[in-house]
Amino acid sequence: MPRFFVEEQDISDKTAFIRGSDAVHIGRSLRMRLGDEVVLCCGGKDYRCVLRTISDEFCTAEVISVGDGDGEPDLRLTLFQAVPKGDKLELIVQKAVELGAARIVPVLTARCVSRPDKKSFSKKRERLARIALEAAKQCGRSIVPEVGELADFSQAAQELCMNEKALICYEKGGFPMAQAVAPGVRNVGLFIGSEGGFEQTEVDACISLGAVPIGLGKRILRCETAPLAAISIIMNLTGNM
Repeated sequence: MPRFFVEEQDISDKTAFIRGSDAVHIGRSLRMRLGDEVVLCCGGKDYRCVLRTISDEFCTAEVISVGDGDGEPDLRLTLFQAVPKGDKLELIVQKAVELGAARIVPVLTARCVSRPDKKSFSKKRERLARIALEAAKQCGRSIVPEVGELADFSQAAQELCMNEKALICYEKGGFPMAQAVAPGVRNVGLFIGSEGGFEQTEVDACISLGAVPIGLGKRILRCETAPLAAISIIMNLTGNM
């Protein structure tokens, strides 16, 4: 069943409005008809609806039922991802959303080869947000995970360690994930490096703030593989996969 995200002001327990490109998509691309059903997502809830009017400007729908989205994990995971080269960040965002991450924060660390400034990164962030939206639709999420503004290392380290469990993935090894993540944890921050990993001083700084270094086995994973492997393991350990 097609899924769309709507703003809070456009939905109630009885009626919903679908506007803009989604309205066009319903009528022209999907060729939906009056009486067809859609799922509208807002605030973590899924609204099962029946289309009552269709136009390029907006569609109206009658709400049939409301429930908590069953595609959302009961764990809130924030991925702090050091900016990689090329379009790797696009893949990381897409797959992190599919795996259940609630937020992705791009970070400039010492070994990042790609070093955009915040102004030039803002356009890139718009594209990443669209990728997150499309991924959320495709995989059945009930929220659209946020892609944060570009952060420097100090800012990211402080925010990482505000989580209930703060983890930094270190290529020289650390605690096994099963020891670092308890099944009942509900708030995790995960820091992954770029192609060159982290400087030792960066790892030490995160540890001093309360982060736990973790390893992902004896093989060194690429920077676009490590976050996806780590998120998958965390979701599995917490009963969310």
